[in-house]
Amino acid sequence: MFSKACEYGIKATIYIAVKSMRQERVSLKEIAEEVDSPVAFTAKILQSLAKSGIIDSHKGPTGGFQIDESKIDTIKLHDIVHAIDGDKIFVGCGLGLEQCDASQPCPVHDKFVGIRDNLKIMLENTSLYELATGLEIGLTHLKR
Repeated sequence: MFSKACEYGIKATIYIAVKSMRQERVSLKEIAEEVDSPVAFTAKILQSLAKSGIIDSHKGPTGGFQIDESKIDTIKLHDIVHAIDGDKIFVGCGLGLEQCDASQPCPVHDKFVGIRDNLKIMLENTSLYELATGLEIGLTHLKR
């Protein structure tokens, strides 16, 4: 459902949030290793997240990535998805057709609209803090 870039971006943001809650910055290489993503691809994703104001990038010997701790609870999963994939997941056809709407639906249109609406609600109501806390206390993990 999400692009590969979006999957990596969600995982990277959660990882950065966990480190930020410990007042730690994290390097590009460490993030790429932790989310099992190529370094160059991870760099492009992190650049999008920084441009959107979700993460902060710091250069220099003590540089790295972090998220302002006061923002971790206000950032929603929807913000991350939107920064990387835009709104296409909420408006696109379930089968990828160029023309698909209620007047000319694809075979899965009616069912997909409900799924898409529920997904949007979940993304808008899930905070980065909630996801990072699950990871921090060991209830969830980013790779197997």
